[in-house]
Amino acid sequence: FEIVKRKLCIAVKTFTIHCKHTAAMSTLLINQPKYAWLKELGLAEDNNGVYHGTWGGQGEVITSYCPANNEPIARVRQATLSEYEETVQKSKEAWKVWADIPAPKRGEIVRQIGDALRKKIDVLGRLVSLEMGKIYVEGVGEVQEYIDVCDYAVGLSRMIGGPILPSERPGHALLEQWNPVGLVGIITAFNFPVAVYGWNNALALICGNVSCLNSCPLLFTRIVAEVLEHNSLPGAICSMTCGGADVGTAMAKDERVNLLSFTGSTQVGKSVGMMVQERFGRQLLELGGNNAIIVFEDADLNLVVPSAVFASVGTAGQRCTTTRRLILHESVHDTVVERIAKAYKQVRIGDPWDATTMYGPLHTKQAVEQYLAAVEKAKEQGGTVVCGGKVIDRPGNYVEPTIITGLAHDAPIVHTETFVPILYVLKFKEEEEAFGWNNEVKQGLSSSIFTKDMGRVFRWLGPKGSDCGIVNVNIPTSGAEIGGAFGGEKHTGGGRESGSDSWKQYMRRSTCTINYSKELPLAQGIKFE
Repeated sequence: FEIVKRKLCIAVKTFTIHCKHTAAMSTLLINQPKYAWLKELGLAEDNNGVYHGTWGGQGEVITSYCPANNEPIARVRQATLSEYEETVQKSKEAWKVWADIPAPKRGEIVRQIGDALRKKIDVLGRLVSLEMGKIYVEGVGEVQEYIDVCDYAVGLSRMIGGPILPSERPGHALLEQWNPVGLVGIITAFNFPVAVYGWNNALALICGNVSCLNSCPLLFTRIVAEVLEHNSLPGAICSMTCGGADVGTAMAKDERVNLLSFTGSTQVGKSVGMMVQERFGRQLLELGGNNAIIVFEDADLNLVVPSAVFASVGTAGQRCTTTRRLILHESVHDTVVERIAKAYKQVRIGDPWDATTMYGPLHTKQAVEQYLAAVEKAKEQGGTVVCGGKVIDRPGNYVEPTIITGLAHDAPIVHTETFVPILYVLKFKEEEEAFGWNNEVKQGLSSSIFTKDMGRVFRWLGPKGSDCGIVNVNIPTSGAEIGGAFGGEKHTGGGRESGSDSWKQYMRRSTCTINYSKELPLAQGIKFE
């Protein structure tokens, strides 16, 4: 399977579907004066994609392209299978050192990582914007999310643990002991390469694990490596093997990888999950989302309109939490569509690193093709394009944010998650009908209703309400805070990352019974004499 389809190499990403194998040095953006800051960050025309205490990379050379102009940025040398093997071995050796360090001391290392990111947050945000295509403020916000998770993990390092439970046997103690799983493999997604890495790495570290990243956030790996080196710790505590499908497959099948965290498409995630399950391994899947906002007749439309626009247009429709279905009560349908269409036309489209831009390009040319195909399918299935529907005539992978009405709630295209800025608007009459439409898609990531009816709010939160992992009221489907567990149900994969008790995914639990008496009573009152 092509794991590389959903990965990003921050400083040089590894998209097989989108990159060419050669790029003349003179044409690389890194050599142009406008992008001199890339070299100031320590990047070069050719960069190593392997790290396990030392840097390497003997595999295929891949070129990274800027989605805003499709010009090459720089190149990376990927990992070979032998380099992956060496990395795993060194990671396992590093774990023996890291696991012996008390959790609060591990938290101190994570605190230093967060502080190192703070010092470079603006330029790191610019780098995310350049490579992924998201607007500058979103790029900075993504780095801030990694920093926030570091702060959260620092506090968590002094809080994780299990309960002491009442034992039914006299002279006995019953308790839970939580220990690290060992080596955590991390495969990130192109759209949030930094945040996803941060969610996993920060929590994995304070739990006592080491990590191996099969993506290429090169500069972020370098920052983490510098912190480890400053503290005289093995660099392989946070290793990296920037590789293709061969390395990804090896990681999924490798019994030494105690937990594999994969963020990406449902299709690829299913392949990953099956390979991990074949070896009875542990997996954390963060996959697709076909997310809906439901607007009732009593909704505050001054909240609805900006929420729907942000959630459908933000990151050019390339968030897993992007609103793809807007389910409107028949009494407000026409008004909301008119207001949102007007707002769409006011969205400022431009270079993602321009501070005034609100909407940037799609990540690849293939995404543009998927966008056009989805628009045509929607028309064929009875949809009407209210606005958008075309490719924008300018360099890069720009398309118009699009609104389509008139489709049936169960139209095949409506039930298809297309990772592009297309919003399908549906019309409903009754609450039960709307809740059912929200739940009838295969994914179960994020959902939201807009209403003032408190009874409806609690029905929405209850067992017959939304079946998603994220269930909101009067806010968009996107823009989750780090303090809550992030993830979804059904074809979204069931994994949870970031806040709440997500740390438990990175640890193994043992139930321990200790007899401190001189007697040997058995549970359930059994006599064996």
